[in-house]
Amino acid sequence: MDIKTVGVVGAGQMGSGIAHVFALAGYDVLLNDISQEALDKAVALINRNIERQVSRGKTTAEEKAAAMSRISTTTRLADLGPSDLIIEAATERETVKQAIFEDLLPHIQPHTILTSNTSSISITRLASRTDRPERFMGFHFMNPVPVMQLVELIRGIATDEPTYKTLLGVVEKLGKTSASAEDFPAFIVNRILMPMINEAVYTLYEGVGSVKSIDESLKLGANHPMGPLELADFIGLDTCLAIMNVLHDGLADTKYRPCPLLTKYVEAGWLGRKTQRGFYDYRGETPVPTR
Repeated sequence: MDIKTVGVVGAGQMGSGIAHVFALAGYDVLLNDISQEALDKAVALINRNIERQVSRGKTTAEEKAAAMSRISTTTRLADLGPSDLIIEAATERETVKQAIFEDLLPHIQPHTILTSNTSSISITRLASRTDRPERFMGFHFMNPVPVMQLVELIRGIATDEPTYKTLLGVVEKLGKTSASAEDFPAFIVNRILMPMINEAVYTLYEGVGSVKSIDESLKLGANHPMGPLELADFIGLDTCLAIMNVLHDGLADTKYRPCPLLTKYVEAGWLGRKTQRGFYDYRGETPVPTR
């Protein structure tokens, strides 16, 4: 199937990044959110980020202008109905995602492919709540989308081969690399990454090391570009906790038990960079550890 029009649900960090890369790759993108303010911020962010790419010689001013002209916005979910491909990039809560797909179903075309950018939730279960489980897939982009090269493709139990091959072609057109994952909790990247972050939080919780020493140890001792606690703040501690809960509930193994300290930070509303406080305090000129 030839994909030409793409609907993106959710204008947050992931949704805006997805709209950015699709528009630059030549797709017509309709970005949806319940908030017009969020949509305006997303378009402004995309404009700034593509301008940064122009200044670095990664694209041209003409390509930027063409990409921005391909992006339109709407607060009406039904407006996404004519899209060839719809990518749900809302918050990592299954009830929210299910409600979005239920609201979309009366408006979409028979050929429309539905996808979710979920980082951990069962694709088979999400697909089963729609009228087209064979044309439903996990389409998991990494953050920040314009920079990260990987896209995880996750087939549900009913996903058919034409849908999978279509999305393989889309990833190739985006200039990214796909990794195919089976539909098990957290797929590949987060199945490995989140327990490492959770273990780093346990290491802090148990007093083995401070925020600074834990992050420096992994950066300098394992050659990681970011320490695990710094990375957790970047991802969002609420997202980290949600994924750990999916792993713990889905695999019933105590090694995936979320650290109580991670839960405490989320309960405090200290979610990382997006709230200015997490394992670091970002309200000053330089981030300062909070423990």
